[in-house]
Amino acid sequence: MTRWLQLIALTLACSVAPAAWAQPWPSKPIRIVVNFPPGGAADQIARAVAPQLQAALGQPVVVENRAGSGGNIGGEAVAKSPPDGYTLLMSSGGMVSVNPHIYAKMPFDPAKDLVPVAAAARVLVFLVVRSENPSKDFKAFLADLKAHPGQRSFGSPGNGSSPHLAAEMMKSQTNVFAVHVPYRGAAPALTDLLGGQIDFLFDPGIAIPHIKAGKLRLLAVGSPQRSPLFPDVPTLDELGLKGFDADTVFGFYAPAGTPEPIIGRLNAEINRSLGTTALQERIAAIGGVPAPMSPAQFAAKAAEDSKRFGAIIKERKITGD
Repeated sequence: MTRWLQLIALTLACSVAPAAWAQPWPSKPIRIVVNFPPGGAADQIARAVAPQLQAALGQPVVVENRAGSGGNIGGEAVAKSPPDGYTLLMSSGGMVSVNPHIYAKMPFDPAKDLVPVAAAARVLVFLVVRSENPSKDFKAFLADLKAHPGQRSFGSPGNGSSPHLAAEMMKSQTNVFAVHVPYRGAAPALTDLLGGQIDFLFDPGIAIPHIKAGKLRLLAVGSPQRSPLFPDVPTLDELGLKGFDADTVFGFYAPAGTPEPIIGRLNAEINRSLGTTALQERIAAIGGVPAPMSPAQFAAKAAEDSKRFGAIIKERKITGD
C-alpha cells in the first residue's frame, strides 16, 4: 500500500511540475539595480518608475544602489544575473556608450551582455557656479578660467561621466584648463560645490533646487536645446561653442538572453509610466525630458552617443578610474 501511495505522489508531482516551471512572469519581486549612488539622476528616475511598475505588474519592485567604477560594478552585477526578467539595470547611457572607450578592460561587455529595455529620460547638464562667484555670465566665467589656468577646479560623478565629458568638451573648444575632481556620483560633487571645495560643475539636474533657491548660479545649458525649466538661459551652442551636445539618455537594461516577451512588456509599461503626470514632473524636476523609445530605438541612440563621445574621449585622452 505504501508503495502505491509513493507512486501516486510521484505521478502527481510530475504532473504539477511543468505548471510550476511555466509560472507566468512576473511571479516574484523585481529588482532594479542603480549603478550610481543614492540622490543622483539615475537613482531618482529609478525610484520614480518603480512604483509605477509595481502597480502595473502586481509584484514588488525594489531599488538597490550598486555604485562604483563609473557604473561598471552595478552593470556587471546585472549582466551576470539570470536573464529571467527579475533583475534590471537603471543606468546613464555612459556605461554603454562611454565606458568601453575609457576602460582598457571591463569585466563584461555592455553591448553583448546587456540588452536595452526602455529609455527613460534625456538628461541635460547645467553649468553652475556658487552664487558668490564673481562671474555673472558665461563670458565672464570663461575669462576667469583663461586668466587662472589650472587654478580653478570642477567636479563630476566620475571619469567619463556626461558631466565630465561636458567639461572636457568646453575645455577643448575654448582652450582653457581647469582641474578635474572625480567623485563617486553627482550628489557628493554637488555637496563640495556648495561647500566651496570646487569652483564649478556640469550638473545632471540635481542642483536645480539650489539654483531656484539662489545658492547656485546657472550660466549655460550643455544641450542642443534650451531647458524647458530655464527658457531664458542660453545653450553653450548659442554662446559660441558650436555643436555642443552633452545630453545622455538614461534608461533600463536587462541581462542578455532575457525573453523578448518580457522585454516587450517592460518596455510598454515603462513607456506608459513616462506618460503619467507624476513621472513627468519628477523627470522635469531634475531638468530632464521624458524619452520613450522602443528597445531598437534605444540601442540606436546608444550607438550614436558612443560615436560622439568616443571622439572627445580620444582627443582628450580620457581614461577610467
